[in-house]
Amino acid sequence: MRSTPMSRRAFAALLAAATVGTVTGIAPASASPAPASSPGRVAGEFWQNPFAQERNKAVAVRVLRGLFEDGDLSIADRHIRPDYIQHNAQAPDGVQAIKDFARNISTQFPNMTYNVKRVLAQGDLVMVHSNPIFTPGGRGSAVVDIFRFQHGMIAEHWDVVQEVPETTVSGNDMFSTVSHPRTNQPGPRRQTAYSEKVAVGYFDQLMVDKDPDAVEYLAPEYHQHNPDIASGSAGLREQFASFFQAFPNMIVERKRVIADGDLVAIHAHIRLNPTDRGQAVVDIFRVRDGKVVEHWDVVQDVPETSLNDNTMF
Repeated sequence: MRSTPMSRRAFAALLAAATVGTVTGIAPASASPAPASSPGRVAGEFWQNPFAQERNKAVAVRVLRGLFEDGDLSIADRHIRPDYIQHNAQAPDGVQAIKDFARNISTQFPNMTYNVKRVLAQGDLVMVHSNPIFTPGGRGSAVVDIFRFQHGMIAEHWDVVQEVPETTVSGNDMFSTVSHPRTNQPGPRRQTAYSEKVAVGYFDQLMVDKDPDAVEYLAPEYHQHNPDIASGSAGLREQFASFFQAFPNMIVERKRVIADGDLVAIHAHIRLNPTDRGQAVVDIFRVRDGKVVEHWDVVQDVPETSLNDNTMF
């Protein structure tokens, strides 16, 4: 039996408590099809090339702003492979489909702005955390886009979208950085491996293994950006213990990880029970001195139908 709306909201809230310039030298698309990502693949398994990763970041931001802010559909032909694999349920595969999707959005919202907040890259993956504003003065949406690059072009795309609420419990908005230093940029790349180890250790122990003692990974001042949860780590162990008792059949599948400096994004599929379609979730953690000090997330219900056969994951 599917969870009730109230139980789903409680689940999302508790999960949250836990949890560019000119680009040159773009290689042409390969004649061979881009393979779909393995569901369990982690970005850290790939050889790390910091120059390629910074270039991929710039391309990802350029494509998003070009398509949805500038209405420049030709940018898709320059940076997206013809055999583009799509995981957004509102669009089929292929570069023409994303051009049609962007055209519809631009027609409906001609004054849309695509406000990029933070960008992470690891291996062939790029994550862009944004606040698109559809009409001037609106709150817009919280969006995480994840792109997989192949031969210098975008080959695959996942996203998670959530409406931005009017108020938040913590007083923090869904995008700002509160912990020191107050920058949205990732820290030095030498921090990447350790940050990934801490964030994945926390997520797996807590969400996959359902162990409330994982809250020991959190700093006492833990800053929260989920709109339904207060900041701070006090009392979370007891809350999680109660939650796991209420939903003993919860299934959490970690799909991919993108770590960059002190920031780590984890893309997951979370279901309250085996028959639940569940939610697509991206958690973004900031790690300082071996502790998780700040958390952002975007949560979306998995839709019943899709215009492609790829699932959200």
